[in-house]
Amino acid sequence: MTDAMSAEFDTVAEWTAQVCTRLGADYYLPAACRGSGSPQALDWLINRLGLSPGCALLDSGAGVGGPAAYAVHTNAVHPVLVEPEAGACRAARRLFGLPVVQASGSALPLADATFDAAWSLGVLCTMPDQLGLLTELRRVVRPGGGIGLLVFVATRDIAADEQPEGNTFPTADGLRELFAAAGLTLDDEQCAAELAGEQQDWEDRADKVDAEVADRYSDTEAWRTSQQQSERMGALLGEGAVVGMLYALRAS
Repeated sequence: MTDAMSAEFDTVAEWTAQVCTRLGADYYLPAACRGSGSPQALDWLINRLGLSPGCALLDSGAGVGGPAAYAVHTNAVHPVLVEPEAGACRAARRLFGLPVVQASGSALPLADATFDAAWSLGVLCTMPDQLGLLTELRRVVRPGGGIGLLVFVATRDIAADEQPEGNTFPTADGLRELFAAAGLTLDDEQCAAELAGEQQDWEDRADKVDAEVADRYSDTEAWRTSQQQSERMGALLGEGAVVGMLYALRAS
């Protein structure tokens, strides 16, 4: 990862876990899911992938572990997390006690056909090898198993100085080509922003964690770098230059 991405997904991730443990368990899920799925988006994926109690779920690029922990809380799945950044791995263990492997999503240290389902949320656009990520997800999921994605999709050409460092946003057409090349069948898709549901309390808790992290660390280079990454992403989303899309796929 670039230095900017390491600041966001390593250093700030660990700070987020520290603040959460001070505020209490009610803050864990909202803060740990920020950027990788609202409750409505996660419920959509859980439903479309057919997750049920006891399912073996891989979360590739798991970050602080919020989405996997949400699936445990709502559907009693058995997750394994894979995350390349050490700070995020430590944060996921600290907050949720989930099994975490430090590795890249494009080179999973996992056996073939190990999982009933897998997901990778907000990760594809951060990967230099996007086809490699999709191919690895297909490899480790049992035949016919579900694969869920949250992908930030470009709706126009985006200049390098507009986008967060280390990101490459696929187009909708380019994404479908990647799916086909990876041997994945698209079952359903959904614009994440169009999912209805009241989540103000969830957002308020995540905002409180962010505010406390800023209070403690805003004088650091890592926090300023992470904030710049977030501001660039927010500007693109606000303009509609990128759109968060949910995909439910099957391993062909």
